Amino acid sequence: METRSGSLRHVASESSFDVVSKVDRQEVDNALNQAAKEISQRFDFRNTNAAIRWAGEYAVELEASAEDRVLAALDVFKDKLVKRGVSLKALDTGEPRPSGKLYKIGATLQNGLTQEQAKKITKAIRDEGPKGVKAQVQGEEVRVSSKKKDDLQTVIAMLKQQDFDFALQFVNYR
Repeated sequence: METRSGSLRHVASESSFDVVSKVDRQEVDNALNQAAKEISQRFDFRNTNAAIRWAGEYAVELEASAEDRVLAALDVFKDKLVKRGVSLKALDTGEPRPSGKLYKIGATLQNGLTQEQAKKITKAIRDEGPKGVKAQVQGEEVRVSSKKKDDLQTVIAMLKQQDFDFALQFVNYR
């Protein structure tokens, strides 16, 4: 920025990043397709009508003719998610429920932070983070900002050590 005398003046810029809880839909789709293929080929799933499919943008439905088989299909899906780098904390599964001759399990994938989760994050930053770090809730994410990049690195490390019951990702670091 130039002053009237023509000399340059430095403005203290703030660095920031966003804390989000989103899954990579493509990775989940790949995991679902791999699980469906394995379920269709495995001997222990023969004649069980076991299947897995999308049931919405961020919802998955599993079904099989027996409760233990639908739970086994869920285990296959979870295994594929882990191998694709998707946190199981982002997966919320229901209990097996009978539906006609089949047992079904509905599962949803978290996409965005709830207000309660965002408050937990901002409280953790306020209580344990370095001074001068600001955290504010912006919709389904939390924006963390500070004049010092080292403080932001400290906050990321601190949040990774917290045992939240939901998955966190750190994006838009600038």
